[in-house]
Amino acid sequence: SSAGARPGLPPGARRCCRSACPRPAVATLTYVYADSTAVLGSLSASPEPHTYDLCAPHAERLTAPRGWEVVRLAPDVSHERRSDDDLLALADAVRDAARPRASDAQGPSSAAQRGPVEPPAQETARRGHLRVLRDAGGPRG
Repeated sequence: SSAGARPGLPPGARRCCRSACPRPAVATLTYVYADSTAVLGSLSASPEPHTYDLCAPHAERLTAPRGWEVVRLAPDVSHERRSDDDLLALADAVRDAARPRASDAQGPSSAAQRGPVEPPAQETARRGHLRVLRDAGGPRG
C-alpha cells in the first residue's frame, strides 16, 4: 500500500493534502514568499516539493494570510477533472470540424454563393518576429 493512497481513490490518484480529507486533488497551491502571494492553479502533472494538492471544496475556500494575495489560475476548480469520455468527445468534435463539408466539395459554384473572398494582407515591413501588414483592399477610413 502506498503512503498517499486512500480507500475510494483510483490507483495513482493524488488526494487532498488537508488532513482527514478523502477527496481527490484537483488543484495545486504554491506560495511565493518573496511576493507574499499564494498561487492556486490546476493540478500539477506530478507532485512537487513545497506545493500542496487540494480538492475542489478546499481550493474554493482557500484564504491567504493577512497581507497576502491569492492568485487563482484555475478557471473553475468546482468541477472534478475531466473524464476520458469528455476528452474523447472533444477530440471527436475537433475531427468533425476539420472534415471537408459537402458544400466545399461542390466546387466553384458554391464558392460564388458564399460571397467574395478577401485577398490576403500584404507584408509591408518586418521587425524581428513581428510583421506589419497592409490590407490588400487598400486603406479604410
